[in-house]
Amino acid sequence: MATSKIEQLRQLREQSQAGGGAERIKRQRAQNKMTARERIEMLLDRGSFHELDAFVVHRETNFGMDKQTYLGDSVITGWGTIDGRLVYVFSQDFTVFGGSLSGAHAEKVCKVMDMAMRNGAPIIGINDSGGARIQEGVVSLGGYADIFLRNTLASGVVPQISAIMGPCAGGAVYSPALTDFIFMVNETSHMFITGPDVVKTVTGEDVTFEELGGASAHATKSGVAHMTAESEASCLYLIREMISYLPSNNMEDPPHRPSKDDPLRTEAALDTIVPDNPNKPYDIKDVIHLIVDNQEFYEIQEHYAENIVVGFARLGGHSVGIVANQPMVLAGVLDINSSEKAGRFVRFCDCFNIPLIVFEDVPGFLPGLDQEHGGIIRNGAKLLYAFCEATVPKITVVTRKAYGGAYCVMNSKHIRADLNLAWPTAEIAVMGPDGAVNIIFRRELATAEDPVARKAELVEHYREQFANPYTAAQRGYIDDVIEPSQTRPRLINALNMLQNKRDQNPPKKHGNIPL
Repeated sequence: MATSKIEQLRQLREQSQAGGGAERIKRQRAQNKMTARERIEMLLDRGSFHELDAFVVHRETNFGMDKQTYLGDSVITGWGTIDGRLVYVFSQDFTVFGGSLSGAHAEKVCKVMDMAMRNGAPIIGINDSGGARIQEGVVSLGGYADIFLRNTLASGVVPQISAIMGPCAGGAVYSPALTDFIFMVNETSHMFITGPDVVKTVTGEDVTFEELGGASAHATKSGVAHMTAESEASCLYLIREMISYLPSNNMEDPPHRPSKDDPLRTEAALDTIVPDNPNKPYDIKDVIHLIVDNQEFYEIQEHYAENIVVGFARLGGHSVGIVANQPMVLAGVLDINSSEKAGRFVRFCDCFNIPLIVFEDVPGFLPGLDQEHGGIIRNGAKLLYAFCEATVPKITVVTRKAYGGAYCVMNSKHIRADLNLAWPTAEIAVMGPDGAVNIIFRRELATAEDPVARKAELVEHYREQFANPYTAAQRGYIDDVIEPSQTRPRLINALNMLQNKRDQNPPKKHGNIPL
């Protein structure tokens, strides 16, 4: 008797693991897509996955749905490990009703999200769905809302990562949008509120799936995608790598990974990396790679708002978040997109106890009608707000320009930065020498016999007197002026010094960030 019961269990489990059947699995693979279960197996440590709700079925009886049931319905849920650390996961199965979300599907996702919250571990969602299951009507819509609520409650409590590995349309896009990071795969993943057909009907615009909501569009134009990959396998590998920088929850510190890279290592190349000509660019990523452990920098949103660089790295084994102005793009100015990009990254790091390292070379905010009317004031304030409220260790290195309001915004001493260092090439002032001279000596230049020569003389004088780090250092706004080659050991020492830092904001329900 017992043997037959066990055999029945095995048959049911096989049935559950078959998804929508061999033919649909074949069609899935023909599109260069893995099955939902294969994705989980590749993401997690070998043999670590434990499934939940493998025997759940939908409960809809209208439209002949009672004659079409699949064990597990259209999503696979459970937990496993990445590098031995617990994570929870759900993976939508496109071979079952196109991965569409039913009430049962939503309940499975909500259950695993609740478990992630209670047990303090990351939640990774693999999205591949045609959207709401139309046959279930408002039940499906209610299921989405149940998930959205949990995304919001989990925000800042456990890391949430979304992988888009197929279509993700309509209301479905808001769950990934509420998570911390979105990964997409070139050519096979798409996100949009309304599809190409609706767009053409409403606006007359003729657009393809890829142009409207492909990985490239969201990585370069909208900023929705944080990471893109050429294949599903590389996408899943990137998620594993990201997890290595993150704590499991907001009560833990990020994992420390001992490094063979000498914490006292100096880099002579840094002493000459900033050009003598203050208007000549250099690549801030070269600076970052020379300083961090093993030259490993995990960049986020690499192709969006490229005038600012954000990402994860390690210094002396400590996981850190890096924010850096990029002189190679728009001279490193702050604009609407870069402020939002960096602001959200800063807030993520603060949520999860990841120290912030800022490399500053910023000439100011981008001027122009489009920027002003687009809300540069409001958007620039987002980055300012993010740095002001952050209580994690915060360290700034001014490599060259720190002008005007942008000096204040980029983690200055005045907004609770813990340590502010400057290279001898730093220029800290209200504005650049050219602009300052034009204002201060406007009348003198208007009456000068040789205004060009006189201006050059005044600019040089202003640069010597103000465009340097020493005036700020005299005030204590800069804690130390260091040789660039010494930056790595100084930063690692500072992180060790700050590892027991305690700071807090005034008691409140929450602030009102300028959205």
